[in-house]
Amino acid sequence: MNPITCAQALAAAQQAGLDRLDAQLLLLHALDKPATARSWLLAHDTGELAPEVSAAFHAFSQRRAAGEPLAYIVGSKEFFGLALQVDARVLVPRPDTETLVEWALAVLEMPGLMPPLKVLDLGTGSGAVALALAHSLKATGREAQVTAVDASADALDVARENARRLNLAVEFIESRWLEQVGGSFHLIASNPPYIASADPHLAALTHEPLQALAAGADGLDDLRQIIQQAPAHLLPGGWLLLEHGYDQAVRVRELLAQRGFLQVQSRPDLAGIERCSGGQWPQRQTIPVGNATSDRQP
Repeated sequence: MNPITCAQALAAAQQAGLDRLDAQLLLLHALDKPATARSWLLAHDTGELAPEVSAAFHAFSQRRAAGEPLAYIVGSKEFFGLALQVDARVLVPRPDTETLVEWALAVLEMPGLMPPLKVLDLGTGSGAVALALAHSLKATGREAQVTAVDASADALDVARENARRLNLAVEFIESRWLEQVGGSFHLIASNPPYIASADPHLAALTHEPLQALAAGADGLDDLRQIIQQAPAHLLPGGWLLLEHGYDQAVRVRELLAQRGFLQVQSRPDLAGIERCSGGQWPQRQTIPVGNATSDRQP
């Protein structure tokens, strides 16, 4: 095979259907250079690639053309300013999930919360939400205890490695939602599966773990379970924040209100779509006792 230049390699990848940015990032990965070195490619567009680099880039390009997520090929994905290691054991963190993190941080800044702040991330996957929260709270000097839960031991291995590499203190628990979780929290955040099992969009996500994507006929099975279980693990006045599908906000708000949450509301993602919904568990609940009422902590 005759040597090819950086420019020729990128042109061939684009002709094969790859996005220009994806091609550039894959070539940088083949060259063992950081994703921030795109300017290097421009400065060396006539430089010839070593045969092993050319072969690696070709293999990476074929994987990407077959639909494999870029993050799996390069082995990392940035989320909320953190470089997370990811592979096929976990979902690729999406930028829209940063909406959940931003809302969670706003909740944790509310006055009256006694340290340490107790935070729970359900369905942590790569650890994206838990680690983003732990990093942000650590950076602002706030004392916090962050716990991350996942039913997948493989996913927890990925999350633990990310926490170790980022030097962030997070407790990890293997559990189907809250089944193995003890204690109560100021905040429970979750980005659970929320795609309907028959949704045609799943066909384009075959490289990612199905159990982290689909949740029953209407996509709400896991959201229902979390909403039902969460109050037993929320401190009085604690918040439950949930990411959900683009068309599920109204139904999730209804489920939260029916369960007894207050201040039920939704937040838009980067595209302006209602992507997260949540509510506050009451400070006290009033329960009828005969003809009178009795206040108790939830």
